[in-house]
Order: sequence, then C-alpha cells, then structure tokens
Amino acid sequence: MKLHELAPAPGSKKDHFRVGRGTGSGNGKTSGKGHKGQNARSGGGVRPGFEGGQMPLYRRLPKRGFNNYNFATNYAIVNLDDLCSRFEEGAVVDTEAMVKAGLVGNVMDGVKVLGDGEMTKNLTVKAAAFSKSAVEKIEAAGGKAEVM
Repeated sequence: MKLHELAPAPGSKKDHFRVGRGTGSGNGKTSGKGHKGQNARSGGGVRPGFEGGQMPLYRRLPKRGFNNYNFATNYAIVNLDDLCSRFEEGAVVDTEAMVKAGLVGNVMDGVKVLGDGEMTKNLTVKAAAFSKSAVEKIEAAGGKAEVM
C-alpha cells in the first residue's frame, strides 16, 4: 500500500447537500425546514428532553438508587517503589515529607500506600491507610507502617 492509494472506506463519506439552491433541487425555498416556527429560525429548536413546557419524562419518573460519590473517602496514592527512590535509609516518612518530595500534590482525605514495587530500605511510614501487601513489604524490610 502506498500513500496515494489511501482512501476512506466505501460508503463512509457522504457529500454535503446544498439546500436553498432553487426549487428544482427539491430543497429550495424553505430549505427543508417547513414554514415558519421555532425550528425554521436560525439557531432555533429546543434542548433535548424539552416537551413544550409539559413536565418532561425524566422529571415525571421517581428518583431511585443511592450514590456514595459525595461521601466516599478519596486517598492520594503512593507506591512503595516511589518511597524507596525518594527517601534515605531509616527516614521517617509522613504526609508532609511526601508532599515536599513531590510524591503527592493534593492530599485529599489522606495518603494511602500501595504495595507496588520492592521495598529495599528500612523506613518508618506514617499514612492514613495501607494495603496489606504494602504493610508486609515494609515490615519485611525492617520498617514500620503506622496509621495516622
């Protein structure tokens, strides 16, 4: 295949129809918009779901279900390999230290440490939450995982 042989799939492209170009075209005069009214005007028409002032269907139906979005706990996430690369052996790593090191931008509801990567340094990590694998790896390396 060469560059000049590239073409769109057959039937995927359709020519733009030029309306309002004489009665012989079948779409002259009112250009397929009918006579007068809101939908014949420039920029006219109503928003999706509008039913002419009648209470729309989406408001006539009862609300159902529950969504926990507003009440959920959102943690900033840090992985073990990030901690190993940014901190020295024996350091105490808390939320402030992670922010200074550039690991966390927005702390949100606290920091959660996940167990991605290998823990090779003895660190004392203080965070709002830990995954099970993170706690195991931190303690296996001789460090401590403290929940704040």
